[in-house]
Amino acid sequence: MSRLLSRFSLFDALFTRLERGGPSDRLLLKSGFFVLVGLGLFLLILLSQNAASVVPVRGGTLTEGIVGVPRFVNPALAITRADQDMVSLVYSGLMRLEQDGQLVPHLAESVTISEDGRTYAVALRRNLSFHDGHPLTAEDVTFTIGLIQNPDLKSPLRGTWNNVSVNVIDEYSLELALEEAYAPFIENLTLGIMPKHIWKDLTIDQLPFSQYNTEPIGAGPFLVADVHRDQNGLIGSYILQRFDEALVVPNLAALELLFFQNEGQLTEALGKREIHASAYVPTAALKDLDTDNYQIIAEPLPRVFGLFFNQNRSIIVRDPVVREALTAAIDREALIEETLLGYGIPTPLPTVPTSSMLRSGEASETTPDSRREAAATILRNGGWTQNSLGLWEKRLSGATETLRLTIRTSNAPLFGAVAEYVAREWRALGADVDVAQFEQADLVQTVIRPRDFTVLLFGMDMSRSNDLYPFWHSSQKDDPGLNVAQYTNITVDQLLTDARTTQDAAARRALLEQAATQIAGESPAVFLFAPELAYVVDKRLTTTPFPPLHRPSDRFVSIATWYVETAALWPFFTKPTPDAS
Repeated sequence: MSRLLSRFSLFDALFTRLERGGPSDRLLLKSGFFVLVGLGLFLLILLSQNAASVVPVRGGTLTEGIVGVPRFVNPALAITRADQDMVSLVYSGLMRLEQDGQLVPHLAESVTISEDGRTYAVALRRNLSFHDGHPLTAEDVTFTIGLIQNPDLKSPLRGTWNNVSVNVIDEYSLELALEEAYAPFIENLTLGIMPKHIWKDLTIDQLPFSQYNTEPIGAGPFLVADVHRDQNGLIGSYILQRFDEALVVPNLAALELLFFQNEGQLTEALGKREIHASAYVPTAALKDLDTDNYQIIAEPLPRVFGLFFNQNRSIIVRDPVVREALTAAIDREALIEETLLGYGIPTPLPTVPTSSMLRSGEASETTPDSRREAAATILRNGGWTQNSLGLWEKRLSGATETLRLTIRTSNAPLFGAVAEYVAREWRALGADVDVAQFEQADLVQTVIRPRDFTVLLFGMDMSRSNDLYPFWHSSQKDDPGLNVAQYTNITVDQLLTDARTTQDAAARRALLEQAATQIAGESPAVFLFAPELAYVVDKRLTTTPFPPLHRPSDRFVSIATWYVETAALWPFFTKPTPDAS
């Protein structure tokens, strides 16, 4: 107490001195006092800046540009990219993908897989609700799966749910039973759950025409707040608001989704900064991107482009020397640079490259001349000779055959560009090469299904599990299977079968790597690249790492953690980031 009194005495003495001193003394002491106070404030601000953390805060709106018009914002019918983008924002599934690529329970509290891998016991979280406040239960899960399995609906997902039985145990638990073990099945549980009370009174014929296809109600991170249509009734934009009852409440307050008829209109809007982000910017426009305001996030997609040989239709490509030489003539890096402006990852295998396989960015060590000479040497050593026209020839089964090929493919711009690049390189080698392009439907019906081709430029669209079975197992070599090269190998068959049934992720990867290496060693195709999704994002928006993508809409998997607004807070004012599961 005596010390406290002495401090007050010092202050009294100071102020008494200020009052009794002369004008110059009072000015000097007052100036010193204010300097001391200012210095204290400066030190406090400096300390605050060093100690405070910049953290995201809730608020702000993201404007996303999308090409196309949504028609089926419905997990059972969504097939276009515009539909799938909306579904990923409005709906949630039993499981969700983490940023590290792991699947974790989401609407489900737990998913337990039986030892034989055939039964999935699902326990739902309690107190879940849809955007309209209606409870979400096991009946909604069963209803959604039942719609997909109904053959009259013609759901694009029906094949992934065939032969799956659903048994409701109670309001919050159910069992899914498979006829045989299939490890990648767990990915199906990311399916968005539809509200039974909204859809149950519609017949299958009525369902595709329901207004809820374009004014959806789900349980996802965002809900539809407003829909803008043009004079023809086509949707021009959506306003989505944050769903505060979501399991993970987003930082962003709202999303504005603008829909464009074509890539040109979207690119123009991006140039005017009318949109903040888009995954639809054409590759050709990326080189002119305003890099002061936008950045590009590039992520590989689970699709492998390749040139598939039909050895049953052509004695020429049945010669392994030809397949080896044609492979050697292609510079994958140069192909990607020319046709995709670098937005692709080269792969010599029929699998999507893993992180350890990603390109280093180093230039190819070979030149066009050295590649052609290496390919020519392979042909020459294999008994092929060049005629007076410079074309390669060889006696096969008693007849002289000329190295003449036709590449059949889709008339989509990317397929056309890749086919022309390959044709140019093979012609320079000494092959007579034509390119034939088809409308997608015609390609499927007249080329792929009857296997009517010598060389097919084709993209294998695989899931995150890199399941090679549909494309390389011998049981899939005839339509409707996708083993378009009609490849047959008993060892590979067993590896692919084992990979489908083992629940151990590391063991499954090892089996697939063995199969991929075996396949590539027999050259049934020239494997080229996996394309990358180029997502253009305003630099003011902070995203978080993307998981391995299955389709472009998976870029929104982590959208709850994106933000545009921040605050500087001292550590004791910040809260831990909520569990995204």
